[in-house]
Amino acid sequence: MPKIESAHGAGGKIMHRLLEDVVIPSFSRRKIGTIGLDEMDDGATLQVAGVNLIVCTDAHTVHPIVFPGGNLGVLTACGTINDLAVMGAQPVAMTNTVIVEEGVEIETLKTMLTSLNSIIEPLGVAMIAGDTKVMPPGTLDGVVMSTTGIGTPYLNQPITDSGARADDDIIISGPIGDHGTTLLAHREGLKFETDLVSDVAPLWEPIHDCLDVGGVHAMKDPTRGGTAVALNEIASKSKVEFELQEDQIPVRSSVRSLCNVLGLDPLHMSCEGTVVMSVDATRTDDILNALSKHKTTSEAKVVGKVKAGKARVIMKTTIGGRKIVQVPYGEPIPRVC
Repeated sequence: MPKIESAHGAGGKIMHRLLEDVVIPSFSRRKIGTIGLDEMDDGATLQVAGVNLIVCTDAHTVHPIVFPGGNLGVLTACGTINDLAVMGAQPVAMTNTVIVEEGVEIETLKTMLTSLNSIIEPLGVAMIAGDTKVMPPGTLDGVVMSTTGIGTPYLNQPITDSGARADDDIIISGPIGDHGTTLLAHREGLKFETDLVSDVAPLWEPIHDCLDVGGVHAMKDPTRGGTAVALNEIASKSKVEFELQEDQIPVRSSVRSLCNVLGLDPLHMSCEGTVVMSVDATRTDDILNALSKHKTTSEAKVVGKVKAGKARVIMKTTIGGRKIVQVPYGEPIPRVC
């Protein structure tokens, strides 16, 4: 009888099969609004008594819980903020469940919670409810957090994965693969001349400015499964072809070096402070200008074009060829978010 593998939670093909074959069919009523479980977007719309909200939920089980550039608390906050932001929602509130292994120092838990608050407090996001559970020694690796985010649509309609249009420009807000590569290097004790640091950061403020410009048709934060998964999900749901220029995709030299050594693809490595966008080409310059004003998105670039055609992601390589950008089987390393 088939059993759960670590790859089932890694964002690739096998996880999508688990969702489509097991998780989603288990529930008979799957939406209260226009976007629900079947859409497999970053969140869902909730329409109750005339009030429109966008809700997302996520669990975080990163190892180790402290890593270069962040920790579990920062990651939990940013993951939830960013899932709301890429749907065009202004984050307003969260709930947080904390599951702690017996023996974890109370100071460690406090650090994770205050780190979470350091991200949400400047954004005006309230932590309105939560739950705390303790597990016996050996039944859990440290601390796990599960957070639900609540937001309000900034525009009249949410931004969805299915919104990309032919002739759009494809923008990536910064270098890809920093988070997953940093976690891998940190776990294995690998050293580089340039220290690897996670890109984990909240994206609501730069996305807010892009929404003010207008012309944002689809967005996604490339977390588990990396940029390849994010681009393929938008292309597939929008029924369009993405054509990327390999030499335009931003990758730090340290990330590229580690991936080359280990036979990994930067497009498959997770990000936690990066967004991919499909935007109206007439608004591209203004959107890039808006992104450039924020430290986390100051290196944004146009990396390709959306075309009418088969739903897929194609890359024009530096040597003049073309190849299909595949969805990975799973995340190259487990427990990165």
